[in-house]
Amino acid sequence: MEKSAILSALAAEVEQGRLIFPTSTHAAIKIKEKLEDPDCSLDAVIRLIQAEPLLSTKVVAIANSAVFNRSGKKITDVRSAVTLIGMRTVRNLAIVIAVQQLTGSQGRSAQADQLWQHSAYVAALAQVIARRVTRKDPETALFAGMIHEISWFYLLAREKYFPGLIDDSMASSWNADEDLEDESELDCEITIGTAILNALSVPQPVIGDIVYLWRGYLAFPPDTLGDTLLIANQLAPVKSPFVLPSNLAGADAAANLDLLTDEETLSEILKDSAAEVRSLTEALCV
Repeated sequence: MEKSAILSALAAEVEQGRLIFPTSTHAAIKIKEKLEDPDCSLDAVIRLIQAEPLLSTKVVAIANSAVFNRSGKKITDVRSAVTLIGMRTVRNLAIVIAVQQLTGSQGRSAQADQLWQHSAYVAALAQVIARRVTRKDPETALFAGMIHEISWFYLLAREKYFPGLIDDSMASSWNADEDLEDESELDCEITIGTAILNALSVPQPVIGDIVYLWRGYLAFPPDTLGDTLLIANQLAPVKSPFVLPSNLAGADAAANLDLLTDEETLSEILKDSAAEVRSLTEALCV
């Protein structure tokens, strides 16, 4: 079966509400739901996080990143970490882990690892660009950056059931000298990704901005969360193994933005924020 036919079949599957998640993702979703319960006390939240090694490790790591921990005082326990980063970030991390767990233990580790590293870089860069260039909420930008590759995590998980869905040629399927991917294939990928984001109760404005990234239409001057994600996606030193239109459209975004930034150039901002980006990326990849 050709890739386009497989994507169409998967898109039809998710539109019928048949999202197939591994057990680990279901567990992460349940944790997220418990964290959203207004009757869940801080002590209950702490116990819940402590019972989940991946979440507790990431919560403490994020709390020790330069972005959240300005004092530099080492955080070593979950309670202190939650107090520092706040419940909103903890809930977002629960969703991030649900995405990370999509490939389960059967995922193609090399591609999944590269995809995760790319997502971490995009997230770290997006929070800097949001704070200092587009003036959007940095925490939302961080969250959106971490989950923007959600459709590909899902497709990696479903690959074993659909031979031919992902192959080595896909990484070069988007080439500036060739026609862009069939629009219907991109529409299928967006349908799949949007369905998963809705299943995880991601806010609609965030979903809209992630779709904007997938479509790859960068506006100048950039002033939306979608523009923020697009620029971060293009600047990330680790690229996705699955190239989107956004990797091609506006390839000179950094240079153009340097001309449009009144007070500081983008290159100056990124140089000034390099330690923050590195610290946050390392924390997200824990």
